[in-house]
Amino acid sequence: MTYIISDIHGCFDEFCELLSKIHFSDEDELFILGDVVDRGEAPIAVLQDIMERPNVFLIKGNHEVMAMNVLKRLCIEVENESINELRQEDIVTLYDWMANGGQNTINQFRELSRGEQEDMLGYLEESSDYEIVEIGDKKYILVHGGLENFSPDREISDYYIDELVCPRPDYGRRYFADENTVLVTGHTPTPLIRSDQKDLVFAENGHLAIDCGCVFGGSLAAVCLENGEVTYVKKKSR
Repeated sequence: MTYIISDIHGCFDEFCELLSKIHFSDEDELFILGDVVDRGEAPIAVLQDIMERPNVFLIKGNHEVMAMNVLKRLCIEVENESINELRQEDIVTLYDWMANGGQNTINQFRELSRGEQEDMLGYLEESSDYEIVEIGDKKYILVHGGLENFSPDREISDYYIDELVCPRPDYGRRYFADENTVLVTGHTPTPLIRSDQKDLVFAENGHLAIDCGCVFGGSLAAVCLENGEVTYVKKKSR
């Protein structure tokens, strides 16, 4: 089976429980639509877990992009001396990352060995900007945020990374005329999209939005693309 999950945001326990609930095995595939890091309790544990799974494929989210921009500039070792050498634009990026929940990620990253840090940065850099998955007569375009400056004549490969990880789509607009083409996104918590404000997936107008706001007290969702079945794990209170 082929599954999709988005915006784990360090919710490692919920992620593990969700994989158990869907009976995820070596014969299955999982695409994660970005934002595995930041905000939650164990972002590095989530990354370490998915790095060990050859059948799990990470698509960059805006939080991975922020993390890479800062950690690469700091030459992996995040020390006060190197922070003092940052350019103004790097300082802005660093504070933006911290303001968006990067503290747990940076603290836990510092606890890794240098080799582990290099491997993790390499993994993030090599992760996909997008994926296209075809199941039967359905074509799923998987991105973290959306398709900024969308044109039906524009190839997905022509979009810049910021156009894929940062925008919030118009969920009232069908982007593709072909009803079998579905734009799958995370990034925007579904309670902000759905009229009932429930932490459930949103599937209308050729959109499938799957960030159900786990780290904010909502749910973590896994969608099976073969049958459309959705499995949820509610955020645990700490």
